[in-house]
Amino acid sequence: MWQRIKNVLANKTVMIRVGMTLLLILVFRIASYIPIPLFNIELFQNNTTWSSGFLGILNSYTGQALARFSVLSLGISPYITASIAVQLLQVVIPQMKEWQEQGDAGKAKTQRTTKYLALVLAFAQALLLILGTGVRGSQIQVGVDSGFFTYFYMAMVVTAGSAFTIWLADQITAKGIGNGSSMLIAVGVLTSIPLMITTLGDKYLGTDKWEDLTIYIGILVLYVLILLGVVYMNIAKRKIPISYSNRQGGTTKNDSNIPLKINSAGVLPVIFASTLLSVPLSMVGFLEGIVDANTSSWIQSIFSYQEPIGFIFYLILIVVFSFFYTFMVTNPHKIADNLSKSNAYVPGVRPGDDTKNYIARILFKVTVVGTVYLVVLAALPIITAWVFGFVGQEAANITLGGTGLLIVVGVAADTTQTLEAQANQETYQGLF
Repeated sequence: MWQRIKNVLANKTVMIRVGMTLLLILVFRIASYIPIPLFNIELFQNNTTWSSGFLGILNSYTGQALARFSVLSLGISPYITASIAVQLLQVVIPQMKEWQEQGDAGKAKTQRTTKYLALVLAFAQALLLILGTGVRGSQIQVGVDSGFFTYFYMAMVVTAGSAFTIWLADQITAKGIGNGSSMLIAVGVLTSIPLMITTLGDKYLGTDKWEDLTIYIGILVLYVLILLGVVYMNIAKRKIPISYSNRQGGTTKNDSNIPLKINSAGVLPVIFASTLLSVPLSMVGFLEGIVDANTSSWIQSIFSYQEPIGFIFYLILIVVFSFFYTFMVTNPHKIADNLSKSNAYVPGVRPGDDTKNYIARILFKVTVVGTVYLVVLAALPIITAWVFGFVGQEAANITLGGTGLLIVVGVAADTTQTLEAQANQETYQGLF
C-alpha cells in the first residue's frame, strides 16, 4: 500500500490533476455560500421542509447549500435527473438508441441532450422551489416588487448556478481525478459528517449521565460497522466464468469471467423512490390553504416515508426500481450475443438462449441480494431515528447509513483506482 502511495506522490502529472481537483472543489464550496439575490433568507432558514424527504437528500448532496438557499441550491441534481431520463428515453426511442452505436459522435449527442434537458429541469425545479417556500410575496425581500419578473430572475440565477456546477464537474472529469459529478456529490455528503458529530455531541455529551456517553460511543461504533459493510458490498461481485473456443492451452487455467456487481443499480432506485414520493407532498405544500386538512393528512400518511404506510410504500418502490434499472443496464441478451461474437461461452451452458437464460437467472439472484442490501441501507436512517428518538433537525443531521454513505464509498473506490491507473500509465510510458 505504501508503495502505491509513493508512486502516486512521485508522479507530477497525477499530483497536478489532484491539485486541480482540490482547487475546483474549493471553488464549488465557496460558491455554495453565495445566497440568492432578493430572496428572504430568514423565511427559508425557519422552514424545516428541506430536512426530510427528497429535499433532505438534495440538501445533503449539495453540502447544505439548499438550507442556505445558495445560488447552488440544486447543485448537480438536475444533471443527474436528466442523465437518468435520457437513459430511459434511449430504451424506448429508436433514434436515441442509435446514438449508443455511433461511437464518440453519438456520445457527444447524448451529452449535449443531457445538458440541455438539465437546464430545463433546473429552471423548473428552481421556480417550484422558490414558490413552494411560502405564501407568494413572502419569499421576496421587503421593498422589492414581487412580480413575475422577480421570480423569473431568481429562478434564472439558480439555473445559472446549476449550469456552473455542471461546468465544474466537466472540468474535474477532464483535468482532475475521477468523475466530476460523483465527486461533487461526495464532497457535499462529506460536509454533513462534522455536523452529525457535532449534533451527537450536543445531544449526548452535554450531560453527566454515563448512559448518554454509552449511547454516543455505541452510535459511533454502529456508524463504523455500517461503513465497513458498505465497503464490502461495494466491492462484492458474482463472477460468471467464461472460456474461449479459439484459444489453445489444454488444461491451462482460464481466469476470464463476467463480473456482476451485487448492487448494480447503485443509489438510483432510492433517488427514484424519493423523487416519486416527494411530488404529491410538494404539491400539497404548494397548494397549502387550497387543499383541505383531511386530504392533506391522508396524502401525508401515504407518501411520507416517516409514516408506517409511506415507509412500506417507499421500500416497495426501491425494490421495483432496483430490478427495473438493473435489467435495463445489464442486458442478458446483449451479453450472450457479445459472447457468441467473441467465440466465448459459459462452461456447461449452450450458447444462445440457454446462455441468456443462465445469465438472467444469475443476475436475478444477485439483484435480490443487492436490493435487500439497498433497502436496509435506505431504511437505516429512518429506523435509527425511531430507535434513538431523533426528531426534526436532529433526524436531518444524524444519518446512520443512507445513500450518501454509499456514494462516498463508491467515489472513494473509483478515485483510488483512477489514481493508481494514471500513476502506472505514466510509469509505463516512462519506460519507453
